[in-house]
Amino acid sequence: MAAPSEHADASSSVTEPPEMDKPEAPETTRDPEASDPEPAAQDPDPDPDEDEDEDEAEPPGPKIRDTPQDIRLEAIANTVAFHPSRDILVCGDVDGDVYAYSYSCTEGENRELWSSGHHMKSCRQVRFSADGLKLYSVSRDKAVHLLDAERGQLVTRIRGAHGAPINSLLLVDENILATGDDGGTLKVWDMRKGTAIMDLKHHEDYISDITVDQAKRILLTTSGDGTMGVFNIKRRRFELLSEYQSGDLTSVVLMKRGKKVVCGSSEGTIYIFNWNGFGATSDRFALKAESVECIVPITDSIMCTASMDGYIRAINLLPNRVIGCIGQHVNEPIEELAKSWDSRFLASSGHDQLIKFWDISSLPNTTVNEYRKRKKKDGRMKSLTKKAHGDNDFFSGLAEETEKKEEEEEEEEEEDDSDSGSD
Repeated sequence: MAAPSEHADASSSVTEPPEMDKPEAPETTRDPEASDPEPAAQDPDPDPDEDEDEDEAEPPGPKIRDTPQDIRLEAIANTVAFHPSRDILVCGDVDGDVYAYSYSCTEGENRELWSSGHHMKSCRQVRFSADGLKLYSVSRDKAVHLLDAERGQLVTRIRGAHGAPINSLLLVDENILATGDDGGTLKVWDMRKGTAIMDLKHHEDYISDITVDQAKRILLTTSGDGTMGVFNIKRRRFELLSEYQSGDLTSVVLMKRGKKVVCGSSEGTIYIFNWNGFGATSDRFALKAESVECIVPITDSIMCTASMDGYIRAINLLPNRVIGCIGQHVNEPIEELAKSWDSRFLASSGHDQLIKFWDISSLPNTTVNEYRKRKKKDGRMKSLTKKAHGDNDFFSGLAEETEKKEEEEEEEEEEDDSDSGSD
């Protein structure tokens, strides 16, 4: 914006003063006919205006993207979480640092708000309180931290909260916190007192994830020992362990309005339990994935999974279907997923030291048919976002057109099959 003003100042300073500083020019010697062409040739008034208009039109406006730009970090982020009501995201990395960013779809508008280096070792998980004012974090240094979410300042530290590195964290309500460690111990904390009200060890390996029912009564844990644990918070006691599954259980979420419990595993299989049928699985669904590291519910039936193969898959539950690919960290494992407060974006943290954003606004409207579609000839999953198979996919538009044609052909064939079947 400095260029137009400099140009206007320069033009005004050059044309007028030389004329004003000529005292010897008598009026009788000037040719009245010659005086007319000079201002016509210079046209001092319209030119600056035209130049200014041109200069003002030249700079393009800020580019608006479908999703915020990637956030590049200095180290791999183990965990990522969205603010419950604002366009703010926090992440914790392997160096023990916690960062807060504001994000925007306007290009160049992502901003780092603050950073905190209070943990001595790798930060494993971060979670906002429901009002967005507090931020909790747990670490390999065995400590639980409570931060002021606005400034990133440390408010409370529980040193030596566990005897082993802490791996998982869940906020049950504004005062109750649950943590699980690498040794299989679950603790439930009353943060008003800073003391544990439950301290139970029933898993033989690390606790990978924790969730709670809507009534805040039953805690469910998944573990590297291949079992799901059931704990009663109200009665402060252990209930039971599920049967052993093959491989580590890595994540747990509630689906179908709490009627189904879904667990991810290191074998790439999704295990499904009925509520109050925690002992044995009711169903299982094998993905062509190296693992299912993280699960995020999108609707009662649709969830997104992150895997060590770098893919983010959209999955429908009952019927069990892979809907398609949301995106990927190319050839890099994904540590965690998070859904934004307005359900518009999904964020993923990968080993490429990037936090990527994905547009999932249309995912809740996806319909899944009962029949199984034939797999695509190239073996690729259906793209559910513009950058599902890479940000710079030159053939993405062509691929989308091809997918539409294939779907139309499949629908026509299915109609033909149904017609022939009725005969």
